[in-house]
Amino acid sequence: MDQLLITIVSGLANGAVYGLVGLGLVIVFRSTDVMNFAMASMATMAAYVALSLNGAGLVLVLALVAGVGFAAVSGLVVREVLIRPLGEGRLFAALVVTMGFSLIVEHFVSTRWSEQPRSFPRVVDGTLQIGSSRLATQDLVVIVVAGVAMAAVAFLFTRTPLGSAMRAVAESADTAKVLGVDAHKVARIAWMLGLALATLGILLYAPKTGLTPVVMAPVLFRAFAGIFLGGLTSMTGAVVGGLIIGVLDNLAASYVSASFRDTFVFSIAVLVLLVRPQGIFGRQIFERV
Repeated sequence: MDQLLITIVSGLANGAVYGLVGLGLVIVFRSTDVMNFAMASMATMAAYVALSLNGAGLVLVLALVAGVGFAAVSGLVVREVLIRPLGEGRLFAALVVTMGFSLIVEHFVSTRWSEQPRSFPRVVDGTLQIGSSRLATQDLVVIVVAGVAMAAVAFLFTRTPLGSAMRAVAESADTAKVLGVDAHKVARIAWMLGLALATLGILLYAPKTGLTPVVMAPVLFRAFAGIFLGGLTSMTGAVVGGLIIGVLDNLAASYVSASFRDTFVFSIAVLVLLVRPQGIFGRQIFERV
């Protein structure tokens, strides 16, 4: 029972990271119809910036905040310089651009900081005794910080005029324009927010795995699984799907086989999607033929 609790808490911590990254992807996708495949490499570069600032003497918390800020600004720049000039409806072109930019950023990170793994400082060290189980304090911090960030995003989208504008654009960009919503402003904020959330996720994840130029690859992979499991356009689904993937992944590694953890997790995800193709929280769309 002790090992089960530790496994579940660790899985929730990983799942919270997947949920943050998935939430960032969904926010960008719903607001601009662009699936940003460069998000992983851009978040990784921001994490290296935070690590460099901390190494230069900046307090860790401030370095992490600076990394998130750097990611938000880089998201704005990429949207304005690379995505906006493509025009509306150029979904395939935007997809190719983000994939190409991802390779460029990954090469830059490898050249600037090398491909050697680097340790990333924890926000807190030690363990916390709960009953007869000793839980990693860092995992608990990850769950709390991710939960606060997700709650803040939920408040933004449900309780503020900006959130209402972003939801309007997500439902129908044309209708939003008629209502006077500036779609370009919404897109800028969405890209900034999406990159900030993804970077927060990797900053919470890196202390456990170390930092490499491709550290986000498995995280992005599982975040996408969480998105499809929860529902491609659902922000709630992205979070819940990420948490489910994180817990299943840890349970599979501990009680099935570490070698087949991905096979186990994605087999369950496929079975769920066969029963409910739109995902757990996705809406089924009917088209007249």
